[in-house]
Amino acid sequence: MNIWTVEMVEARLAEAAEVIRRLPPVRVPGYFNTWPPMIVEFADRVGQQAEPMRLPPPSPTAISRMEEALGWLRWLTPEQAKLVWSRAEGTPWKLICWRFGIARATAHRHWQYGLS
Repeated sequence: MNIWTVEMVEARLAEAAEVIRRLPPVRVPGYFNTWPPMIVEFADRVGQQAEPMRLPPPSPTAISRMEEALGWLRWLTPEQAKLVWSRAEGTPWKLICWRFGIARATAHRHWQYGLS
């Protein structure tokens, strides 16, 4: 029997937000390119900005945990779910308070209630 704490729920939702960030970008089906890939030499890359590094795609077990955690948000009202998810994504409290039009203490109280 697993007893869940608020910290465990918070960690699982934060992990779910991280998994969503690591998923590959969505592509429109039906469109493809038949051109061969371009061969880029060192001289072509001189002076260009380096492309940002991406984390590897998440594991299947991480995706399963993410899907389970996203299902928990259905138990909340839409406003509570948005607040809890915003915090799981790492949004600062100041932006959350501005977005929802509530004080910091009220936002924290709603967040704690949503995690409980």
